[in-house]
Amino acid sequence: MSRVLIAGESWVTQSTHIKGVDHFTTSSYVVGVEPLRKALESRGHEVVHLPAHLVPAEFPADLSGYDVVVLSDIGANSLQLAPEVFERARAGADRLAALRDWVSAGGGLLMIGGYLSFTGFEGKAAFRNTVLHEALPVELLAEDDRVELPAGAAAAVTDPSHPALGGVTGAWPDLLGYNRVRPRAATKVLATLNEDPLVAVAEYGRGRSAVFTSDCSPHWAPTAFCEDWDGYARVFGGLVEWLAA
Repeated sequence: MSRVLIAGESWVTQSTHIKGVDHFTTSSYVVGVEPLRKALESRGHEVVHLPAHLVPAEFPADLSGYDVVVLSDIGANSLQLAPEVFERARAGADRLAALRDWVSAGGGLLMIGGYLSFTGFEGKAAFRNTVLHEALPVELLAEDDRVELPAGAAAAVTDPSHPALGGVTGAWPDLLGYNRVRPRAATKVLATLNEDPLVAVAEYGRGRSAVFTSDCSPHWAPTAFCEDWDGYARVFGGLVEWLAA
């Protein structure tokens, strides 16, 4: 099957505890990739996970060893600002340009939503300002693009026969938010959320790109979606298999 690189889907949480005049800080490291990793491995794909804190130093400029690259909740700065560029002011590889060119030459790119995907929280994901934007099947907003759905909303499937949806049938569990995007002219929107694109795919050069604009793990993807629903592996497996075709 396919070899998949997933970049992102991890984070460090730091909390300050104040007790009277005293305070202390605790930190925790969280990995959110496991539902996606398990889903893809269950369909026979080989998954390599590059955690977010390793992306600046270790995201490869040479992607020839992979069939599909997944960017999930990791901003453009982390890919563009390698340590030699940001810390030592030395010119380095333009890894987003390399990723765009790799897709155009036949690779498959999937961007999954989150606070640091697409344009993101307070515009900090910032992919709209990069060369990778042109390889995505959607136009990104200039402003914070998050749409929070605290009461939950279910996807509406617009093209159930498309192979990128993996043959999933029936109602989808509710999601709790997404990144708002606009489809390009040649894009196929396969599912919507709140009437905005949720799953969209397109050709780019000799390659393919796709987006899933909500989350693959909490908080936007509740456990009913990413752990209890058998359609989860079908959707993400279908996307990866279509991208790698």
